[in-house]
Amino acid sequence: MKQFTTIPEAFDWWIKNIYPTLPPDVKKGKPVSAWRDYTHGGGVSEKRMKEILIEFGHFEIKTIITYRP
Repeated sequence: MKQFTTIPEAFDWWIKNIYPTLPPDVKKGKPVSAWRDYTHGGGVSEKRMKEILIEFGHFEIKTIITYRP
């Protein structure tokens, strides 16, 4: 199990490690446009990153915010 501290960090890992292994029929639409935008300097929002990670990877995303006075 691999853990990440930020969505962009997880997305960067997914782009480099998971995206290349996706079958050609899956590399259409969302994943390829996100890959293109990310690798060629376009913008990819965190919301879009989350959607890609959940839909095309085996990611569980939890947000934990703690305030301790």
